[in-house]
Amino acid sequence: MTALERRYRRLLLAYPADYRRDRGDEIVGTYLDLADGGRRWPSPSDAADLVRGGLRQRLRSAGATDLIPGVRLAGLLALATATFLAGFWMIVEQQSPPTEWGLRPSFGPFVSAGVVAWFGWLIAALLVAVTPGRPSRSAIALAVLATAAVPVLSVIAGSLRPPLLVLVPQVALGVLALAVADHLPLPIRALPITAAVAGGMVAWADENVAYWGADRGGVEQLLTAAGAVLLAVAVLLTVGLAIKRDGRGTWALAALLTPIGLLSVHILAGMVDGLGGAPRPTYPTLVTTALVVAMLGPTVLPAAVALRRRVPTHSTDPHSTDPRPTRPCPTCGAHR
Repeated sequence: MTALERRYRRLLLAYPADYRRDRGDEIVGTYLDLADGGRRWPSPSDAADLVRGGLRQRLRSAGATDLIPGVRLAGLLALATATFLAGFWMIVEQQSPPTEWGLRPSFGPFVSAGVVAWFGWLIAALLVAVTPGRPSRSAIALAVLATAAVPVLSVIAGSLRPPLLVLVPQVALGVLALAVADHLPLPIRALPITAAVAGGMVAWADENVAYWGADRGGVEQLLTAAGAVLLAVAVLLTVGLAIKRDGRGTWALAALLTPIGLLSVHILAGMVDGLGGAPRPTYPTLVTTALVVAMLGPTVLPAAVALRRRVPTHSTDPHSTDPRPTRPCPTCGAHR
């Protein structure tokens, strides 16, 4: 066995054991036939293709073929929410705080270094509308990296930055937005840029919202409202799709648990501290709650897949009189 074949077979571990046993030699042989002479390592595209194929096959064998479409739906909702917030904060960056706060623009004409991230999100929203696929996904990835880098950039530039309460949920929304589908109708592709414009209009209507000040309640209220709207839309989609026996909404809701929770993390942390009214949780409680919420989506999705695999699925044929449970075919995902 050559080194290249051995490495292809390691990648084949992404597939279920029975699938590897039945078709593993065929798959590895195909990749070896197509590989360039003298190659010792699988190409990045081959590796990604094998891992994606293995994931799809595992989902099919678990009867969870609608998980990936559901996560893509969640990515679209997350992207629209992220661009709405970016449009809002972009306007906030151009509004000078009240003079009694003692703050002045510290990043050129803008209030903080956060403008770099918000500008990146607006570019990503535009690219999703006009050039879907790899360019738009790369732009989303750059916007996520720019948002995560804002604290470091603010230190280097000696400028102010948006609070972590704003930056952390934006990163979570962006990571999920990377899953957005490439081939979408133009009206749907235009949703992120439309949301960004709407966010900017809301910010112009409320000139008192800012990152800093004695009372940051406006920021918290905006984040909570965004989380509530995102949750309501996800629930409505879940119910509507479930009526049609479509499980995408359920998976989308599960994937959105982390960004929804991070948008309202100050309220959740306040509940943990047992405070009433406008919550003001302690910093350790806030950090702990954020860490727990951050693990919701990554924990719930694999657990749901494992549960789907363990629980026998009954036939969905309304005319069937056979009460015996059926299991999904490990190859095609169909129930038998």
